[in-house]
Amino acid sequence: MNDLRPAALRETTRRDLALSDGRTLAYYSLPALAAHFDMPLARVPVSLRVMLESVLRHLDGLRASEAHLRALLGWQAQADRYDEVPFLPARIIAPDSSGVPLLADLAAMRDAAAEAGADPGVIRPQLPVDVIVDHSVQVDHYGSANALLLNEQLEYARNGERYAFIKWAGDALAPLRVAPPGTGIIHQVNLEYWSPGVVERDGVLFPDTLIGADSHTAMINGLGVLGWGVGGIEAEAAMLGQPVMLLMPDVIGVELRGALREGVTATDAVLSITERLRAESVVGQFVEFHGQGAAALGASDRATIANMAPEYGATAAFFPVDVNTLAYYRATGRSEAQVDAIQRYYEAQEMFGVPRAGECDYTRCVIVDLSAIEPCVAGPKRPQDRIALATLPQRFAALLQASRDAGGFAVTNDAPATALQHGDIVLAAITSCTNTSNPALMIAAGLLARRATARGLRVRDSIKTSLAPGSRVVTAYLSRLGLQDDLDRLGFQVVGYGCTTCIGNGGPLAPDIEEQINLGKLVVCSVLSGNRNFEARIHPAIRANFLMSPPLVVAFALAGRIGINFASEALGRDPAGEPVYLRDLWPSQQEIDALLPATRAPSLFDEAYSTRRRDAAWDAVAATPGIRFAWDEASTYLKRPPFFDGFSREASRIESIEGARALLVLGDSVTTDHISPGGIIGEGTSAGRYLQSIGIGSRDFNGYIARRGNHHVMMRGTFANVRLKNRMALDAPGGTTVHWPDGERTSVYDAACRYQAAHVPTVVFAGAEYGTGSSRDWAAKGTRLLGVRAVIARSFERIHRSNLIGMGVLPLEFVRDDSIDTLRIDGSEQFDIALPHAGLAPRQMLELVIRRADGSRANVTVLARLDTPIECLYFTHGGILPYVLRQAIAEGQSS
Repeated sequence: MNDLRPAALRETTRRDLALSDGRTLAYYSLPALAAHFDMPLARVPVSLRVMLESVLRHLDGLRASEAHLRALLGWQAQADRYDEVPFLPARIIAPDSSGVPLLADLAAMRDAAAEAGADPGVIRPQLPVDVIVDHSVQVDHYGSANALLLNEQLEYARNGERYAFIKWAGDALAPLRVAPPGTGIIHQVNLEYWSPGVVERDGVLFPDTLIGADSHTAMINGLGVLGWGVGGIEAEAAMLGQPVMLLMPDVIGVELRGALREGVTATDAVLSITERLRAESVVGQFVEFHGQGAAALGASDRATIANMAPEYGATAAFFPVDVNTLAYYRATGRSEAQVDAIQRYYEAQEMFGVPRAGECDYTRCVIVDLSAIEPCVAGPKRPQDRIALATLPQRFAALLQASRDAGGFAVTNDAPATALQHGDIVLAAITSCTNTSNPALMIAAGLLARRATARGLRVRDSIKTSLAPGSRVVTAYLSRLGLQDDLDRLGFQVVGYGCTTCIGNGGPLAPDIEEQINLGKLVVCSVLSGNRNFEARIHPAIRANFLMSPPLVVAFALAGRIGINFASEALGRDPAGEPVYLRDLWPSQQEIDALLPATRAPSLFDEAYSTRRRDAAWDAVAATPGIRFAWDEASTYLKRPPFFDGFSREASRIESIEGARALLVLGDSVTTDHISPGGIIGEGTSAGRYLQSIGIGSRDFNGYIARRGNHHVMMRGTFANVRLKNRMALDAPGGTTVHWPDGERTSVYDAACRYQAAHVPTVVFAGAEYGTGSSRDWAAKGTRLLGVRAVIARSFERIHRSNLIGMGVLPLEFVRDDSIDTLRIDGSEQFDIALPHAGLAPRQMLELVIRRADGSRANVTVLARLDTPIECLYFTHGGILPYVLRQAIAEGQSS
């Protein structure tokens, strides 16, 4: 192979690019690189070309080495993957939910550095970082013109301590920018405003790339920007200059054919694609959309499809840059010079345009016919469980019966009669960046509301309705078109600009509604235009939650029940008693298209972002300046994280796991919401009792997401989801386990404390797809603080596996046909796992010794899911954060 020495190769491939504004910038040419190595660049998936450019540009022999470049140059579509490659993004984004713990860790690292005799200033961001405060607003008020104002006031009252800390970070941790509450949802803001398409730094032009401390960061892939979600733990390391290392990915080519039919929405498309790609097992892989169907999609539809990459398990869901991408940048207010730079750069790099079928080499190809997609919803508890709208009544009835038979929903025949019935809708929310970023979907919802109000239809009072747009742009164009008034008349007033119902911040139900649900043991429903509907995520009392498009949310709210057959049943009656059917209200694509130009005015985006009114409430938040944060011992929201207590400059040797007990034995599809709930803190929970013990009333508990800066709350909330099923105590509420050897039932938190006091290590057992869902770093942090040394499962979701490693918890996988069931693990056993003191090798096989209460034993082979050398190094150091801190101190002293 030709010369790969960094200096020579960078010089060979450096080129100049003349821009329309008269500037000339340098770039590192992929065509020149391909010619140098006789490489067929056009056959390489476009997403990998972006990775290749990043490694070439950063080629320094350290973070990006000759071996990394050689691995990418030698990528073969069908090959075993052993090499790890670095991803060195241009920037980092984070919402406040993961941003506050991330920033708190950095503040604690500064303390640890100072206490180790080093300069605390060595802990600082090495990349641009944007934090948006979007996960704290809760829907307490709704259905009124002042709901937005009242919710914002409550948000500031509840989160004053957190917001002061974020403002401190904005000053002390430059280059960190903060978007205050009320701006919008992180991924929609990223799409509409933050992403520059291409970045200029030190006279060099290169692609915009990023990682985000939120699962749905991949939404930006809809604009041809390569990026994905990682845990906050990984994001911290990247912020401090560490590359994001990943195993060389497979790239699955998804060829889109045809076009969506009349009446079929982008939401229907993404729910169908989610179901299909889950079945195709794309977890941890790149997905690249191509073909004529992909090329014909507008950027908003592409972003809707890319947004749900975590739901189908893909790392990235990439649509290459093309004319539709440029049209979106222009429509959202990017300057003509910036749009021209994007086009010239991608054309020069031979990365402009969506590849046609057969043009690129993919690991394998999946064909999706858009014309075959039909209206659908997904639920009742997983986003990949698509249900055709036409079959929903029968499917829900079958789900209800199956749950009655299995006891899953605890449906009973002897429950008292109530006004509410099984299948009634009690919450309807137009929410989430997945769909509110798509003007066609929002216009459709508004037009349906306009026709419904014209026919005199109303939503009944028992349904909690809300509209939480992902940006102020949505309100601007809905108001300009008069559609917001129509939505208001049905109760869909704006309640906030941020993640609300989709993340469990839908707020409380009316007391009489919750009383009826509990009294009747009812399976009631929510309908929402979100991307997640995991158990107890939306509301603990709502057992069936269905994802759908915004216009369907309005339709189901009008109908009031999930089991309606829209083809044959009226969703309501007008004042004259005449039936009104969904077909009478559903807008045509022609009507929607006629209004779309009003949503594409650059002035809307300029007003919403560039010249947004000063936020007096945010300006009034006071923050104490200083290079180190002044922790307040009396704070109930912010406690110094304990992860660096007893920090030493040298890593300790790895100790084997001996005499461990099972803290929990879990089944399949355990989500990060099960492990670390993000919604309401209940009075009877360990976290609720703790808050009450320090003088906080239940009205001021706030949610787990808001309390993520307090590890005392989060430890107690770990494995506390009311829907979590622990096989050691199946008939008990979530958060219950059995302490051994005495066999006493107790909370998971109390059992963990007893084990730790007795110096007994613990492990967690699980089935397949452990850790699906949000990139919730506290699912790993809480696991670590409870004393869990290893999680042993059939398989792991990508982000949570990385988070476990990042916290020094060992992910182990059963091999062959071994499982909890075949090994008859019930939690009463003791377990030994011998670990080499010098450290583990990637994907090393280990022996799990099971010692049963009757004296018998079994020796089982398990696979250590440390997939790359850097993951082994992180684990050896007790986690990624101690490793990065040691590196930063060493580098700071040598400079």
